[in-house]
Amino acid sequence: MLGRPRLTAAATAALTASALLLSGCTAASEASAAPETLRVALLPDENASEIIKNNEPLKSHLEEQLGLEVELVVTTDYSSMIEAMARGRLELGYFGPLSYVLAQEKADIEPFAALQEVEGEDPTYQSVFIANSESGIESLDDVAGKTVAWGDQASTSSHLIPKAMLAEGADLRVDHGEYEEQHVGSHDAVALAVQNGNADAGGMSLPIYERMAEEGLIDPTTVVKVQESEPYANYPWTMQSDLPEDLKEKLRRTFLDLEDPAVLEPFDAAGFEEVTDADYDAVRELAPLLDIDLEDYQ
Repeated sequence: MLGRPRLTAAATAALTASALLLSGCTAASEASAAPETLRVALLPDENASEIIKNNEPLKSHLEEQLGLEVELVVTTDYSSMIEAMARGRLELGYFGPLSYVLAQEKADIEPFAALQEVEGEDPTYQSVFIANSESGIESLDDVAGKTVAWGDQASTSSHLIPKAMLAEGADLRVDHGEYEEQHVGSHDAVALAVQNGNADAGGMSLPIYERMAEEGLIDPTTVVKVQESEPYANYPWTMQSDLPEDLKEKLRRTFLDLEDPAVLEPFDAAGFEEVTDADYDAVRELAPLLDIDLEDYQ
């Protein structure tokens, strides 16, 4: 297993100066009583109202299994989700791998389950580098001089991984002026920017790309796959470390034993598998490699 390097100074400093301002605050360090309402944050990587609607079965399932009221939350962006977790305003958070790593720098949280896309396989997923079919991009090398759309700056599969693919696979870096980039906020926005010709190429989650193509939201003959990434540890469910131990164990079992198709469908998952913090060391390795600059991260 890889070691655990610190994030770049720019990344850490920028999180401290994020839009919602940490002001030196951290989550409570002492064990707390079980909350009356469990506030559960879902990753803001697509349309917020659709995310809430699609996850009503999850809300009902958690309320039934835990005997607590559940409130689903979709923050405006990754930064505000990280901030809310750090301030203890959320009990559970469904993060991307990179946003988890960034949140874990500021919040006392622990990952406990990651979605398993295929039963019996490791809980991993892939990013995909896409391009407009008229852009002339057939390989990563062709991205030189082009415009690339990313999602949120703290997104793993729509920023970190595809940016690493360009840097490592084609020796192309935006900080060297070898292509232009724009952040459009979410995976679906990346796909639509590429389809509409507002960007030549982009990076996004492979499962989201495949679902959008299947549902007719994008035309796969226009938004074409250039290259898929290697697999990385999948999106983790995390919880505040100071929750009562009996509640933490109930949460683990609720997710790890989950088999209800209505709950799993929005995640395109066969189930959830146990993960630990060490499973995300590969993501920690990529962040300093790319010298991620989050000074403008809002």
